Amino acid sequence: MKVICIILARGGSKQIKNKNIIKLCNQPMIYYTIKEALKSKLINETWVSSDSEKILKYSKKIGANTIKRPLKYSKDKSSSESSWIHAIKYLKRIGKQVDIVVAPQVTSPKRPKKIFDNALKYFNKKRFDSLMSVNEINPPNTWIKSKNLKFPRKKNHNFYKTRQSLEKTYNENGSFYIFKTKEFLLKKNRLFNKIGMYVMDKKFGFEVDDFEDLLILKKIFKI
Repeated sequence: MKVICIILARGGSKQIKNKNIIKLCNQPMIYYTIKEALKSKLINETWVSSDSEKILKYSKKIGANTIKRPLKYSKDKSSSESSWIHAIKYLKRIGKQVDIVVAPQVTSPKRPKKIFDNALKYFNKKRFDSLMSVNEINPPNTWIKSKNLKFPRKKNHNFYKTRQSLEKTYNENGSFYIFKTKEFLLKKNRLFNKIGMYVMDKKFGFEVDDFEDLLILKKIFKI
């Protein structure tokens, strides 16, 4: 079984310009994801897919293989699925065997050591078809806004339960996904069939969307 890491890193970004290569603790953000993938003993090859020559040049410099992604898969509304499909088809076209894909997100660069190997072992042991990274969250006291009233109305406002009495709740944090290639190409969805969760501590999997997130992440990196 050949395990390929496919890292998506387009050049454009609305909130933060060149977000995937913005400096984070003296390194471009993408550095941390590439290096963690290259350390893995179970990932056979690491590839970066991007429309940006700057990102591709840097990725190649630090040891990753590269795929030039067409602009039609690099727009704001382009799905990650379409980019993974393009990358997988490209790899197959050049003769690469791709059985399992590890798909980490560049904007969640803080991860535990050996995360990909540990997740792959769990993935194989449990015979999952697809897997997502998650973190446990406090059970939400969810509120909604009424169309007629301009203040929030709580869904279940009759009583509060203690946290201990509620079911555990998990957040799909987007740090990484793992999926079997054959079924993924049929489903065109990252999560399918027997789905697994890989639980991470709260400080891992924090995603950067704007400058405020970036400031928080810099502090998390020092923990």
